[in-house]
Amino acid sequence: MTVLTTARLTLAPMTEAEWPELCALWSDPEFVRHIFPAGLSSEDVWTRLLRDVGHWAAVGYGNWAMRLTATGEYVGSVGVLDYRRVVDPPIDVPELGWGVAPRFQGQGLAGEGVRAALDWCDGVLKAPRTVCMISPENGPSRALAERVGYAEYVRTTYRGEPVILLERPRP
Repeated sequence: MTVLTTARLTLAPMTEAEWPELCALWSDPEFVRHIFPAGLSSEDVWTRLLRDVGHWAAVGYGNWAMRLTATGEYVGSVGVLDYRRVVDPPIDVPELGWGVAPRFQGQGLAGEGVRAALDWCDGVLKAPRTVCMISPENGPSRALAERVGYAEYVRTTYRGEPVILLERPRP
């Protein structure tokens, strides 16, 4: 499993060690408002964590925990994913996803992590394109997606909620 480093971040595949920090993050109303407005229970967080750990074993890529290299503080996650989402149109290429704890937002850390994940994806997976799914209400994530080369290609619904699918061709 691959560990990535940037100027300020260390990205390491998710492990059981992230569970307490993930529980705190997924219960933070500011963090979940565009994803799961009600938040997630610790049981749901555990299930997501097991999915993340298993994702690496099953397909050789997945979510990285982003930590500040200098302090080890948990910042959030970024990943190259194959969640087999039931969405129309289907997502048939790797999906990029990210989330940063509110106290680290606005510092360029999400962009740093996303660029590292995309560089890895472009160089290792060589997928012809990647996709990301963003809530129409999530302006900061959409702006980041556009800064790294994503463009909207369809508006649809996922689990009954409106979403925007954006795509980025591999350079």
